[in-house]
Amino acid sequence: MATSKFQNSSLKKLGATSRKAVSLSPKALIKTSYFYKKNTLPLIVEPTIEGLNLTIWSQQHQTWIETQLLQHGGILFRGFQVTEVAEFEKFMQANYGELLTYAFQSTPRSQVSGKIYTSTEYPADQVIPLHNEMSYTRTYPLKIAFCCLKKASQGGETTIADSRKIFQKIDSTIREAFIQKKVMYVRNYGGGIDLPWQTVFNTQDKSEVENYCRQTGIEFEWKANDGLRTRQVSQAIAQHPKTLETVWFNQAHLFHISSLEPIVRGELLATFKPEDLPRNVYYGDGSSIEDSVLDRIRQVYQQETILFLWQEGDVLLLDNLLSSHGRTSFSGSRKVVVGMAEASTQQEI
Repeated sequence: MATSKFQNSSLKKLGATSRKAVSLSPKALIKTSYFYKKNTLPLIVEPTIEGLNLTIWSQQHQTWIETQLLQHGGILFRGFQVTEVAEFEKFMQANYGELLTYAFQSTPRSQVSGKIYTSTEYPADQVIPLHNEMSYTRTYPLKIAFCCLKKASQGGETTIADSRKIFQKIDSTIREAFIQKKVMYVRNYGGGIDLPWQTVFNTQDKSEVENYCRQTGIEFEWKANDGLRTRQVSQAIAQHPKTLETVWFNQAHLFHISSLEPIVRGELLATFKPEDLPRNVYYGDGSSIEDSVLDRIRQVYQQETILFLWQEGDVLLLDNLLSSHGRTSFSGSRKVVVGMAEASTQQEI
């Protein structure tokens, strides 16, 4: 998991690095650049004239945008002044049609407009580790985009990393164990500790929960006091449907109880039996994932972390398979909204 020390050193390094100009795009009216010489995530796209409308321009250059997205994993649209939720929603709908509902959620979010949501509503002093959106399920978005409407007074960067590099840098023995066994996510809802099942499944109707679980391969078990336990075995890796590249694609390092602070972890283990923890993760055969293995995975994520300072009006578009994302801690008010598109179901590799 990222640490404050790591964040501070990374920000200092970024502040000392001048942006490297790459080229004036052959597509008129924009220029491209990178933050780092040796890292092309994200590609920065900026208008060369004032008042260029992102939605209109992007509709005219969808093929070019998709090509760049597949190459770099993420694009930061900067200087287009997308300052309203409605503008961001229009951009997403114009390029990707009907957006996705945040179903079977694992973190608290609020609906802002249509299918635009707040970014994860974790306390400001907490770090959100890098992860691929909904990689704990078998169905997930291929595209995810963020829009910064108000930047924090300090911190609050959206961290990103190349999922291809994560896969390549994880020890081959660890990779093979995950590939063969996959990952089992166990969640217990109720009791006021984690999200209630009514929020996660967007319904008060137990029959709707049961139907959703059956359709998506989730085992479910109703418990006393209106509680619910679910189990789902999902992929550890994924193959991109267009590039055919293999990426690390799971949330074992995030769901596992070892991801929690020692004091919180101790309190939960003193209160709950292992099988009753609000959330935990195992190998797909039900065996325990070693803490040391998860620590090594987290180290790789930390080594590959990229972060940049938000500017208000920024739009960050990510290929959800090729790039993971997270968030640093922050102070002050911060408003970043998110939209997701292009549902995909992982096929066996």
